[in-house]
Amino acid sequence: MNFVEGVRIALGAIRANVLRSFLTLLGIIIGICAIISVIAIINGLNLYVAENLSNFGPGVFVINKFGIISNEEDFLAAIRRNKDLKVEDAHAIAAACDLADAVAVEVHSTQNLKRGSEEVKDVDIGGIEPSIVDIEPYEVEEGRNIAEDENARAATVCFIGQDIVTNLFGTVDPIGKRMRIRNQEFEVVGTAKKRGSVFGFSRDNFVKVPFNTFRKSFGSRRSVNISVKAGDGVPLEEAMDQARVVLRSRHHLGYGETDDFGITTSEGVNDLWKSLTATIFLVAIFVVGISLVVGGIVIMNIMLVSVVERTREIGVRKAVGARNRDIRTQFLIESVVLSCVGGAIGVSAAFVVTWLIKTYSPLPASFPLWAPVLAFGICAIIGVFFGVQPARKAARLNPIDALRSE
Repeated sequence: MNFVEGVRIALGAIRANVLRSFLTLLGIIIGICAIISVIAIINGLNLYVAENLSNFGPGVFVINKFGIISNEEDFLAAIRRNKDLKVEDAHAIAAACDLADAVAVEVHSTQNLKRGSEEVKDVDIGGIEPSIVDIEPYEVEEGRNIAEDENARAATVCFIGQDIVTNLFGTVDPIGKRMRIRNQEFEVVGTAKKRGSVFGFSRDNFVKVPFNTFRKSFGSRRSVNISVKAGDGVPLEEAMDQARVVLRSRHHLGYGETDDFGITTSEGVNDLWKSLTATIFLVAIFVVGISLVVGGIVIMNIMLVSVVERTREIGVRKAVGARNRDIRTQFLIESVVLSCVGGAIGVSAAFVVTWLIKTYSPLPASFPLWAPVLAFGICAIIGVFFGVQPARKAARLNPIDALRSE
């Protein structure tokens, strides 16, 4: 019994009982489809986060009050321990860190905007130092970014996202027009290119104003975010360590004390996200694995029924010289082929599901090219594991008793 002959016999048995074979494979189809769909969603989310959420640019890190915190205990401890970061901290880093190429601050608030009778609520207002564009680029659609002299004299100018252009100005060119933020008039000097949304949340619903203007208009008692860009060729970790030393010294922290601030990098955001999706994946695999186990048990049962139905065939094969090993191999191949056919249908269904998710939902699913290999590997293992017992039973049949079977 060679492998090709075994596959041919197995496919013939499937064609002879199409409905029964499909019902037998339903658990495998659902399990494989679910596994590959979950992998596609997680793969798409990981790529999306890497491209959109954590892309600070090369050599860039952000120092803020909390950094990345992944559990409630650490968050509560940080609330008690961490101090607000001030613009003076950023100036100290710029003066003392020779490995930093650029340092700038940004601070945020949420406000409503008005222009005539039009109003846009809950807009992210960011107070920025103009030099931040050298660290975190804000691409310009029309007009320009905020200038250094405007920050120096706390000018009431602003740079707006595309949501504000659409919702507040409509078809009117916003450049040079004015709008109100907390009853103060601001002149629009530039608009940003459209950035799209993340998981359904718009990244274009923002207004940037000069940092000094922000402090004058909305108060200065807020913790700032400090963006730092390491010099060309400088390892990011060395620039981070240098900035950390400056802040620890300014905050009078002892050698054994924990930092009272956080540092965020693209790699840190990606690592946190991947650890979260890995946990989700393990839970999903456990749940979906139940379907695969049930599918495997159904395959074993149908193979046991097949042994009973084909007892006379087995007797004939043994009578003409087939060895126990040949019979065992034949039924194992049939079990694996049956399982892999279910896997192929499951992969095809997962491809369609991934396309539907990517097209009609905000989830950025991405079908991985290695998914079919994983699917067929799982199916082969299931086929072998649950096909061993029926194959052994078939191989142990006495040829004389088998030939007497009707």
